Amino acid sequence: MKTRHVFSTPDLETAQAAMAAARQAGIDDECLLLVARSDIELDSIPDGRKEADSDFIPAALRGAGYGGATGLLVGLVAVVLTPIGLTVAGVGAVAAAGALVGCWASALVGSSLPDPVRRKFHDEIEAGRILLVIDATKEVLDDAEAAIARTGATPLPYEATTALIR
Repeated sequence: MKTRHVFSTPDLETAQAAMAAARQAGIDDECLLLVARSDIELDSIPDGRKEADSDFIPAALRGAGYGGATGLLVGLVAVVLTPIGLTVAGVGAVAAAGALVGCWASALVGSSLPDPVRRKFHDEIEAGRILLVIDATKEVLDDAEAAIARTGATPLPYEATTALIR
């Protein structure tokens, strides 16, 4: 399971030095992302390094889980309480339909919400600082944190499990 940590850097050079330190500490290149104010991202940060600016994928996954659970519950209640003759396969179909509807509805809402890192550190981003977002296992992050801090990056109070493992 990977964990997400965030570091703040004053400029692009410090962010690049922190990324190099993270790579040397064993963090994969695809697990390093940058978040900055939109004008800085447009001018200085390559597209492959930008963190997605919406909550689309995590919201879709949450919606599929909650929708599937709700569909399963509704299907089981329908089997017990109604005389329509719903079978176990019918319960599965209702659960799948619930997962699809939940995924769709949550993805729509999630696409309009900013990424959780952007929401939490909005003031830091607007001040012109560049955030380094790292997804790695807890052990690798613990080993890399000191090396990253030596480059001038400041660890921010953020720790979350990553929804998708890269």
